[in-house]
Amino acid sequence: MPIRAGDFWVADIPYTDSSTSKKRPVLVLWIDGLDAIVAAVTTAAPRTPTDVALVEWVAAGLRKPSTVRLSRLDCLEQSLLLHHLGVVSSADGQQLKRVWLTSVQPQF
Repeated sequence: MPIRAGDFWVADIPYTDSSTSKKRPVLVLWIDGLDAIVAAVTTAAPRTPTDVALVEWVAAGLRKPSTVRLSRLDCLEQSLLLHHLGVVSSADGQQLKRVWLTSVQPQF
């Protein structure tokens, strides 16, 4: 299955010390060659302006109410995306884009 921006996947995210990894849901933001730029997805409630609570999380294939953390980005090899969960809804996608444009920017 091709990996596309707007897809939710289960990713095998390695720890920075490479000792192990953890399987976590992510939202693919864009594809860059063989890599995917992804945002972390969590069941924790939003805690910063860059966290977006998903309204249509069931339709997106997620098991529990979820938040996309746009401040928690990873660049992963596409081979680390293991299982397709679903696709972000149009309404949630528009909210993610609004938050990205207003709150995600370099701090220098």
